[in-house]
Amino acid sequence: MSRSTLRLTVAQALVRFLSAQYTERDGVRHRLIAGTWGIFGHGNVAGLGQALLEAGEQTMPFHQGRNEQAMVHAAVGYARQLDRLSAQAVTTSIGPGATNLVTGAALATINRLPVLLLPGDYFATRTADPLLQQLEHPVEADLSVNDTLRPVSRYFDRIHRPEALVPAALNAMRVLADPVDTGAVTLALPQDVQAEAYDWPEEFFADRVWHVRRPAPEPAELAAAVEAVRGARRPLLVAGGGVHHSRAEQALKEFADATGIPVASTQAGKGSLRYDHPADVGGIGHTGTAVADDLARTADLVIGVGTRYSDFTTASATLFQAPDVRFVNLNVAAFDAHKLSARPLVADARAGLTALTEALAGHRVDAAYEAQYREGKERWEAVVDAAYRAPDEHAVPTQTQVVGALDAVVGDEDVVINAAGSLPGDLHKLWRARSPRQYHLEYGYSCMGYEIPAGIGVQQAAPGTPVWSLVGDGTYLMMPTEIVTAVQEGLPVNLVLIQNHGYASIGGLSESVGAERFGTAYRYRSPDGTFTGDPLPVDLAANAASLGMDVLRAKTVRELREALATARASDRPTCVYVETDPAPTAPVAEAWWDVPVAEVSAREAATAARAAYDEHLADRRRHL
Repeated sequence: MSRSTLRLTVAQALVRFLSAQYTERDGVRHRLIAGTWGIFGHGNVAGLGQALLEAGEQTMPFHQGRNEQAMVHAAVGYARQLDRLSAQAVTTSIGPGATNLVTGAALATINRLPVLLLPGDYFATRTADPLLQQLEHPVEADLSVNDTLRPVSRYFDRIHRPEALVPAALNAMRVLADPVDTGAVTLALPQDVQAEAYDWPEEFFADRVWHVRRPAPEPAELAAAVEAVRGARRPLLVAGGGVHHSRAEQALKEFADATGIPVASTQAGKGSLRYDHPADVGGIGHTGTAVADDLARTADLVIGVGTRYSDFTTASATLFQAPDVRFVNLNVAAFDAHKLSARPLVADARAGLTALTEALAGHRVDAAYEAQYREGKERWEAVVDAAYRAPDEHAVPTQTQVVGALDAVVGDEDVVINAAGSLPGDLHKLWRARSPRQYHLEYGYSCMGYEIPAGIGVQQAAPGTPVWSLVGDGTYLMMPTEIVTAVQEGLPVNLVLIQNHGYASIGGLSESVGAERFGTAYRYRSPDGTFTGDPLPVDLAANAASLGMDVLRAKTVRELREALATARASDRPTCVYVETDPAPTAPVAEAWWDVPVAEVSAREAATAARAAYDEHLADRRRHL
């Protein structure tokens, strides 16, 4: 029996295949690969470059990037905004273009966010060997620099022959659409194979829908979880990023309304409840609120929903201190559901929360417990007010006052993006999240340089949404390149650029662990060789303007508020530049974080820091 075929190159076939892939959840269909980012070189220009040109914008929208790592960040921001139901591809040449993908791939996989990577590779035929930028290995001839992507990819394949694309492409889509397995997916494409023609079966290009399942909890696991909740006197729910990915926010609200159980949030889970919900007690862990961390220390049951329990969340295994504390973990991934020797509830977050709420009908925590955490919430709100307050509107703002000024300007629909530096801690403690997508913190990898390209990805995913990328000078200098992309595409990303002359976050950490802020300031060298001279004469605002942004300089609190309001009303990419008062005004950490300190030292600062470190170590425990 004959079958219809289409003669296309491997690159042309891949682009056509990707354009016909969809996800479906709850009866709603989404395009799985909604566009492709690319920077072209000899490793992909004649293959994927030609194929994208031939396909056209209607078949596969193309986005021009400036840095390969940044393109991955943009794609990750896009996927997160759309709850992992739609993703983007990224194509690069071989060599440095491909290795620049590694950081972005690690970020995607650690955060469980889908992105398809399509780097060029060596000649499969080896007719040109070695070619420009090829890595030669004396005993592993099939090794290329793309193999650096293996440990940070959830799926990896190298397409040595045209027909190998069929199973590889199908497996790639399976992983991208799977809520348990998703992350970075890499298809390495030898450049001669990209251009090779093949007779493809037409059914390869038919529309294909990948159902994103919502697995319900198994009855025995549900019964055990319900028994644990009913028997708890001081339960606490920890909301992680899985609540957002599942769109389980309403189910969480109904659970909290029905049971009165307080809800703390990880960086990825913040916004699962509105900040003003009576049960929302804010961030948890090293960067958490006083009320959330106090509850965690005395909780006899911790209900983790969609969280992987990073060391910031558990305060390096020192936070959950009640002698009889137990855990129930609701997670779509069994790997995370079993952490901390928990009673696992392996299920979709929304399905699991709905089932728990129904099974717990009539159950509610003690009124005295509710009153206690609500009083703690009120006390913390006063702390936030104090951090935001600016007694003198003509003074240079502190960093927390910058956050407060932004809080006064944004609407519920705005998205605030951050990833690294001292801002994640301030935001986790202080930000008043008003909607599920407003708080966009990449803290699984905490990657400097994420914020600006992620803002572009969010804008692409949600046109018309006001987007704020918050960066310090250290992060800005890492990766300002995609400002050019935002200008080119007419995406009105708002950049809040805070100048504090160095690595403020790591500087504070350095001081606390006895390293005395060594190598953390952006200053001239002093006569003793240290970087303690005058601040460097860099003008980051001028740099942003040179890349095409409108720039508003704010020197005082009042000017800052006016500039933020102007930026939000603009339809162009706009930078609000502010130099902050370096005096620390954020609330101190409410829980520990383990950064090992030198066990012996000739310097007094390190010796004192080690003594404090040893005291904290005594609080660490294993939950068995």
